[in-house]
Amino acid sequence: MSENIQNLNVYEHEIPIGSRLYFGKSAKIKRQIEQKASEILENEGFNEIVTPFFSYHQHLSVNATQLLRFSDSANHQISLRADSTVDVVRIVLRRLKGDIKKKWFYIQPVFRYPSSEIYQIGAELIGESDMAKSVKIVAKILDELKFQSFLQLSNIEIPHAISKVLDLPIEIFEKGQIEQILAQDIDWLNRLALLKTPNELCEIISIVPDELKSPLKSLYELADSLRYKNLRIVPLYYSKMRYYDKLFFRFLSDNAVLAGGGDYEIDGISSNGFAIYTDALIEQSN
Repeated sequence: MSENIQNLNVYEHEIPIGSRLYFGKSAKIKRQIEQKASEILENEGFNEIVTPFFSYHQHLSVNATQLLRFSDSANHQISLRADSTVDVVRIVLRRLKGDIKKKWFYIQPVFRYPSSEIYQIGAELIGESDMAKSVKIVAKILDELKFQSFLQLSNIEIPHAISKVLDLPIEIFEKGQIEQILAQDIDWLNRLALLKTPNELCEIISIVPDELKSPLKSLYELADSLRYKNLRIVPLYYSKMRYYDKLFFRFLSDNAVLAGGGDYEIDGISSNGFAIYTDALIEQSN
């Protein structure tokens, strides 16, 4: 009995690994980040939404192994929110009738197995397919918050096309196994794996298989329209979020991912959106 009480005392004031605690400086930085992002998003025409912590549809967003799952009162399987995009789009389309607004933002955490708590500032441009809008909004928020970063552009269609052309498992791209890609010893594939600039991308379009020409052109056109100073092209990057299917972007600082987003289609409607990772910004501020 005394041993059990002692063990309880040890963990009485502990928090699980992966969960978040904010106080003092970090709590103030978090509030300032969220306030500034809210102001910018509202000025850009976004409305705010807060979605339930519980969801029936999270398997559409992330791998089932990442979900914290349990049963509701009717024995239906539900999970803690692991991602917000699918729920936001479906709630807006199915529950908000009449004059549906297309731009929505949210400031809320997501949860991943076994005990990860991730705070995000996210936004969805429902029915809009202009990826440049999302990129420019994120760049504006990071600039207003005084964060230095570089922009990485990709197109999820490219790994899928290469996988079909060369009969390679998509898991090679998902896991970023560059050595297996280079081991194919194909000139155009090697050049795709190693290129970084829009000019290098433009040069290679003429020598790749036809299946890759259109997604590579889309990637080049996005990069050319943005003319972002600190820009890297990573055509073989593959997002693990299940709904992203075309153009994709990330803002990074050193090895930290500050934000990410891309094109997707949910219930037949083409849209795009993004998430800014609050915890990464707080860590960069310290």
